[in-house]
Amino acid sequence: MEKLRVRPLAQDDKRWVAEFTEEHWGARKVVAKERIIYPDELEGFVAFRGDRKVGLVTYHVERGECEVVTLNSLVEGQGIGASLMDAVKKAAISAGCGRLWPITTNDNMSALRFYQKRGFRLAALYLNALDRSRLLKPQIPLFGKDGIPLRDEIELGMSLA
Repeated sequence: MEKLRVRPLAQDDKRWVAEFTEEHWGARKVVAKERIIYPDELEGFVAFRGDRKVGLVTYHVERGECEVVTLNSLVEGQGIGASLMDAVKKAAISAGCGRLWPITTNDNMSALRFYQKRGFRLAALYLNALDRSRLLKPQIPLFGKDGIPLRDEIELGMSLA
């Protein structure tokens, strides 16, 4: 197996990020905490095996905090997500952030497991957030993984101080 490489997103990756987001998130935009976010306009990292892109993370730094907006690994169990998160954590620390935080949905047990294994803690629960998010992004389905109704957003957090 070829070695995993992670590099920052470049300007010429923007079109690929937009297409990737549309393919994996149902539209070019994502919605979290009632905000529309376009991942192709954010900073991020891409993971490669050879010349094949196998993962993407996008993030946003604001007011001393770093939000993980999207995280996708195309191959599970090979350290792709962990390597991408390590890169974001280093970038957040370099930017002087005191906190790193993602949001996921109530059905995403694999994300909850992934983040908590890496030191993130549950920080907030936004009940019925997906009802409001669907007003901004109608592509959000009513049911998620394993047929679980998509209702709530869960914020996790990690102190970087």
